Amino acid sequence: MIIETQNLKKLYRTELVETTALDEVNLGIDAGQFVSIMGPSGCGKSTLLHILGLIDTPSDGTYRFLGEDVSRYAEPRRAAIRKKNIGFVFQSFNLIDELTVYENVELPLVYARTPANGRQAKVEAVLERMDIGHRRDHFPGQLSGGQQQRVAVARAIVNQPNLILADEPTGNLDSEHGAQVMKMLVKLNEEGTSILMVTHSAENAAYGERKIRMLDGRVLADDQPGRPS
Repeated sequence: MIIETQNLKKLYRTELVETTALDEVNLGIDAGQFVSIMGPSGCGKSTLLHILGLIDTPSDGTYRFLGEDVSRYAEPRRAAIRKKNIGFVFQSFNLIDELTVYENVELPLVYARTPANGRQAKVEAVLERMDIGHRRDHFPGQLSGGQQQRVAVARAIVNQPNLILADEPTGNLDSEHGAQVMKMLVKLNEEGTSILMVTHSAENAAYGERKIRMLDGRVLADDQPGRPS
């Protein structure tokens, strides 16, 4: 099992109010699954994704990643696990405007301290895989939205992570480019990468083999519909 949570809670406190973002969330996700998480705005799905991606920590409960209890790890230790095991794909692409396509994709390898002589082959291979190699020397502002998201996916997988976390990955794309990104995620999943995707789109959610619905910080329903052809 790649992800396991028990009674996971996340509270946000100010001087005047306490907000429960996650309330007793229990999940088990097997390696190799494609899981879609749905729910209205404010239901806790992005908070859950941030905790599962080791960007944030729970207020209470247990989170095991690859069998290891990571619930209370400090940021340096969480960062080390993230770099090695998790790739992120965001709605807003989160590319660095001042870096070329090649440099954006190379960045996770730099952070992971991959030797320079080993980075080039990995970056070039993943750019070709995402069909964006011909744009390697362009900057993000010179690309279409669909091309930028392909670069973002390339950056997410260049380290060959065990898990990809996708937060509304087609939210800024038209339907044609959105479908292309979804097919890329399906292909990555078929090759063995676990995918956990937050989406408002029922059409996109249907690409997952399993669909989780959230409401008010809780898991409302958890099913495993068939994936469309």
